[in-house]
Amino acid sequence: MDWLTGIFVGVQAWLFQALVQPALFALGLSSLFEDAYGATAWFMMGVIQIIILLAVISPLQRWRPVEAMDSPSERASIRVDVLYTLLHRLGLFKLALFFTLDPWFDEIFGALRTAGYGTFHLDQLWPGVTDQAVVSLLIYLLAFDFVGYWTHRGQHQLEWWWRLHSLHHSQRQMTMWSDNRSHLLDSIVLDSVVVVVAQLIGVAPDQFIVIVTLTQLSESFQHANVRLWFGRIGERLWVSPRFHRLHHSIGIGHETNGPKTLGGHNFGVLLPWWDMLFGTANFEQRYEPTGVRDQVEANRDYGRGFWSQQWLGMKRLFGRA
Repeated sequence: MDWLTGIFVGVQAWLFQALVQPALFALGLSSLFEDAYGATAWFMMGVIQIIILLAVISPLQRWRPVEAMDSPSERASIRVDVLYTLLHRLGLFKLALFFTLDPWFDEIFGALRTAGYGTFHLDQLWPGVTDQAVVSLLIYLLAFDFVGYWTHRGQHQLEWWWRLHSLHHSQRQMTMWSDNRSHLLDSIVLDSVVVVVAQLIGVAPDQFIVIVTLTQLSESFQHANVRLWFGRIGERLWVSPRFHRLHHSIGIGHETNGPKTLGGHNFGVLLPWWDMLFGTANFEQRYEPTGVRDQVEANRDYGRGFWSQQWLGMKRLFGRA
């Protein structure tokens, strides 16, 4: 692992010095060197993720697809999802947040620290964890996954949030590119929750990058168009493509006790444990069509292109669509 870390740090330093630093000088933004160096790491992790998607998950989709996707409209829909993926994985969305919301968060948390409210380091609850980096990482991974489960349930059970999040479920051709298909306002709310939690529990920046990258890769795999499950035991240890596809299935993933009740099943981000613990797990071995009920039964329009999807999401939020 040391040699891999060395290669990563070396490439990061080269990329920053050769491209990012000169650009910041030219734009008169030399005060952002430290933040930009961290952003370079996010960009590199995004590139690595895209390579893994193309080299590993894409062949799996061709090997055992759940459904064929050959029509021009299906391919056009997938191309829009690719745009969402590049926007989020390569750090462009994070860059926008850095110049808009991050200054507010810095001011708020700075004021709290000045008032004497320090950061609580969750991993210190485990004796001797400072000498056990892997244990520390697992503690934070578990904590973020628990938060992810409940925020995901909130996206399905709070009417205003579902009006935004339903865009994610409107994809009828689910693939490895579908994870980041979300309304930008939905992503802002979710990322804000993650930032606040990260500050409150004291996760280190390098651990945070690893946790986010691992989570995103797993979620891309979960959304893949692949007929695959992990077996009776494995299904209860990690979220599989079959487990998550049921979450996207029409009526199963976003309804409880009938079409008029928001809810659903299989909200787990990485671990199905929370679904099992709180009674929302569905382990049926089925591969159902994906989408939203009103999309199929009432022909509701969720948009075909990026901007139309964003605009219709705002209209749904205010009851105009």
